[in-house]
Amino acid sequence: MSFASTISLSVIKSLVCAYDVITLPAYLLVQQPWKARRLSDRPRAKKLKPNDPNSPWVSNELEPTEPHFIQDCKTLPEILFRAVQEYQGQNCMGFRECFGVEDELQPDGKRFKKLILGDFKHYTYEQVQERIDAIREGLIAAGIKPGSLVVIFSETRMEWHLVAQALFQIGAIIVTLYATLGDEGVVHGINECETTHVITSADLVPKLHRLQHKISLVKCIIHFDGPKPSDSNLGTKLESIKLTSFKEIEAIGEKAIKSSSLTRKKSSHTMTKKRLPNVNPDDTAIIMYTSGSTGIPKGVMITHKNLIQSVKSFFSIASALKGQRHTYMSYLPLAHVLALVAEFFFLAHGTFIGYSSPHTISDESTGIKRGQRGDAVILKPSVIASVPLVLDRIRKGIVQKIESKGPFLAGLFNFIVDYKKFWTRKGFTTPLINFLICRKVNQMLGGCVKLIACGGAPLSPETHEFIQAILNVNVVQGYGLTETTASATLMDVHDLDSCVAGAPLKDVFIRLVDWEEGNYRVTDQPLPRGEVVIGGDCITAGYFRKPEQTAECYRNEDGRRWFYTGDIGEMQANGNLKIIDRKKDLVKLHHGEYVSLTKVETELKGCEFVDNICVYGDSFKSHLVALVAPNPKALKKLAESLGKRSVNMKELCDDKIINKKVTEAIIEYAKSAGLQKTEIPTKYKLCHEEWLPDVGLVTAAMKIRRKNIQIFYQKDINNLYGVGNDASGL
Repeated sequence: MSFASTISLSVIKSLVCAYDVITLPAYLLVQQPWKARRLSDRPRAKKLKPNDPNSPWVSNELEPTEPHFIQDCKTLPEILFRAVQEYQGQNCMGFRECFGVEDELQPDGKRFKKLILGDFKHYTYEQVQERIDAIREGLIAAGIKPGSLVVIFSETRMEWHLVAQALFQIGAIIVTLYATLGDEGVVHGINECETTHVITSADLVPKLHRLQHKISLVKCIIHFDGPKPSDSNLGTKLESIKLTSFKEIEAIGEKAIKSSSLTRKKSSHTMTKKRLPNVNPDDTAIIMYTSGSTGIPKGVMITHKNLIQSVKSFFSIASALKGQRHTYMSYLPLAHVLALVAEFFFLAHGTFIGYSSPHTISDESTGIKRGQRGDAVILKPSVIASVPLVLDRIRKGIVQKIESKGPFLAGLFNFIVDYKKFWTRKGFTTPLINFLICRKVNQMLGGCVKLIACGGAPLSPETHEFIQAILNVNVVQGYGLTETTASATLMDVHDLDSCVAGAPLKDVFIRLVDWEEGNYRVTDQPLPRGEVVIGGDCITAGYFRKPEQTAECYRNEDGRRWFYTGDIGEMQANGNLKIIDRKKDLVKLHHGEYVSLTKVETELKGCEFVDNICVYGDSFKSHLVALVAPNPKALKKLAESLGKRSVNMKELCDDKIINKKVTEAIIEYAKSAGLQKTEIPTKYKLCHEEWLPDVGLVTAAMKIRRKNIQIFYQKDINNLYGVGNDASGL
């Protein structure tokens, strides 16, 4: 930064400081920040037995005063049936029509598929039910019966939800597979459940064609249309499998309904039994395959009661959605339990669900054709569910865009963000900054976002506070697992602490259990610590056809079903849970101190040069090393500043000077994030390979597969440690 820019920035800071001094009494009088602090610090949970350190913690929140039909629902079909009665002609869900695909050559030589998209097409609750009626009848005609196990292997889209509702109404069991799952995981999931029917996307049919001899029990594949016209010869490639389009299924169902002379008016009465099948709350609704971060994906058996309980639990945030009709943008994989529960919650709440994808969210997304608008700008969502990876990328994208405008603007921007974070922590709001700055930044997501719910992995405090500050939104973190139907804890919109996972949800029981090996005990002072154990009706039935693994993690104790998570938690004074470690990700270094690899990785992902990272510790060494999937934009910008242009990714990652600069930047960032000396890796390997699910280095949910990464980069790990033999300890 030039001398003049430095002076200018100092003057601005001085003027802002003077403004604060002059206006502080008025802000104190108007905003009364102590009320915000009081709301944040209020007791959110209590022990069932106050004097028992092993007692479960439960929600301390009052029961909702306004009745809602969800309290009377016992099975999933009831939610839609009651929602249609309640909201009828209101818009329920919609998607953007795709008119074609173009290949666009990028400056680095890569080709991206760019979609030519129209506006959102809206369907009312009644129209959605009509389509589901037709789909249900079409699926029955295709041979699906009550109790049938049907695989949905597709990206998130409106048809995914419609098919799921139709299958629930039939009484079938849905088996979910991530669309990004590798061949091994797809074959395992399809064969383990012995399904005969797979519902997928047109883009994934070639993959199933390639695997058809490994999934011999499959007799019928139903495919959604893709952005391109379906290959007319596609069906001839499948030898013993019938290929049917989703449009055909829906048309067959419509014809069946018409031939039965069922008008819409008559349907609302006569079809009730078909919409509400003879399903019991304890019946399995979904077998949801996890992303498989530690090996082959496991199928988690989720009952109707589990899902209903989770939807009810999430109604604790309904108060934050009062005052207007909201719009929810759905883009997370519906094969992820958080996304699925969120959609049922918003369906019951009367919220419009607009479907998007990670490739089309913003104007600058990789799937958006130049000159077109991203989904968020058109949809204008007020509520978004996210995972840390997406928020980390949004943060880095904003920072990189600001830094490209010069050091003065970058310095001013950082000052504004820090300024807002400072006053927010104290319970104040910053109306001038919100109007002049945050309102414009929020426009990249449509300008209406009020609430972002984040889960699936730990979110770094830096990213949490940054997104909350610059977008002027409430960011609430939640904690839950597939095995707990996404339920456990959730932050309150009034929480001012960004380091917690929130308090127990309604009707969820949280207790801590001593873990002696890691030196965590419920009697620890000043706060109790231990393995997090979750109980209640949200706890699933177990792992599909894996009784031994089920017995390891699931237990029935004190008249309740409990799940032992393997996560280490610390219960805060106000009842908020803070996840501080994970048993499987702790490594004991040579000096005898435990280090949490996940904690270190969560912090370092906030560095501008890091897209993803795997930290490694050898028990015979006294320091950590790390494998880094670098951020391409940040790396190329660094290279250009060093006079290195027209260099490919491999050459950048192998360059000694760039490695030195990146290592210094990461270590400096780690120190600023508050990591201890023993927690900071001393050496780093920049990996030019893309960490994708197909390669096996990350899961379908983009979580690192630690063991696979160790095997793939074993020589590099040896070099980082300066040894010739295989290292161990990952």
